[in-house]
Amino acid sequence: MENLRYELGPTEPARGNRPAALVGVVASGNLEVLLERGEARDRCIIDVATPAHGFADLWAAVTSDFVARSAAGGLRITINDGGARPDTVALRLAQGIRLMERPE
Repeated sequence: MENLRYELGPTEPARGNRPAALVGVVASGNLEVLLERGEARDRCIIDVATPAHGFADLWAAVTSDFVARSAAGGLRITINDGGARPDTVALRLAQGIRLMERPE
């Protein structure tokens, strides 16, 4: 298992007031994404646990693109990867942000 951490920003603060959200499931070719509030409002921390070694540069590109396009400030995001493709990662991250923006 490879564990990666990305501390990204500056970024716009996440909208909404939901304290946490969970999207996806770790299964064949997918991943689970947990979003939690509690970090500095202009930073986003993303922790990735993946069985696929050697893809740190690809994870850096996907997570950097996500933070550049999203209001993700103040969030800690934990990704438990089951071998997901980059487009699936981007989709789950976008779903998580939308869920965080919705009222509880």
